[in-house]
Amino acid sequence: MPLDLWTFLIAITLLTMTPGADTMIVIRNTVRGGAKDGLVSSLGICSGLFVHATLSAVGISAILLYSATAFTILKSVGALYLLWLGFNSFKSFWNAKGVHQKHIAPKPFRFLSSLQEGFLSNVLNPKAIIFYMAFLPQFISHESSVLGQSLFLAFLHFVVGTIWQAILVYTIVSANGFITKKSVRQSLDAISGTVMIALGITLFLEKR
Repeated sequence: MPLDLWTFLIAITLLTMTPGADTMIVIRNTVRGGAKDGLVSSLGICSGLFVHATLSAVGISAILLYSATAFTILKSVGALYLLWLGFNSFKSFWNAKGVHQKHIAPKPFRFLSSLQEGFLSNVLNPKAIIFYMAFLPQFISHESSVLGQSLFLAFLHFVVGTIWQAILVYTIVSANGFITKKSVRQSLDAISGTVMIALGITLFLEKR
């Protein structure tokens, strides 16, 4: 494998393993609906990478990057979506207070809902667009298709992200007896809600 691809893989792996909104959504949804919920959410998150790669390749990312209005709109939508997810986590936290059993059963799994949550959380993240716009060109040659190369790099990122998030899901599911305890579920809902709301507020207030 060429040295530049190894460099890309190392950088993208470190980025993927850094806790952020995507990590919290995978954890939150795995706790909510089990392994299927977490894995499908991960599929949605990682699928969003191809959107960023395509936007970067055709230059739309440049428009968003240099247009204050477009950037602000995208940033606001992404921030509001994170706030909405955080609100739902807190809603689950408060609803659990009325549950008297020691363990809480996972909620029904809905494929499209989980896929959509993961996909939108990634696609509506302006930081991901800017990262792809700034990072991918370093590994792209003008001698061949820019779009093809961008999609290939996104595929590598997709594989790395899927593997890492699958490990997270497996770790959570392996501790299922612990995870289903009411007190633990409430704590995780509160933590994920706090983190997502904090990320949303930070994104909303962050200067261009």
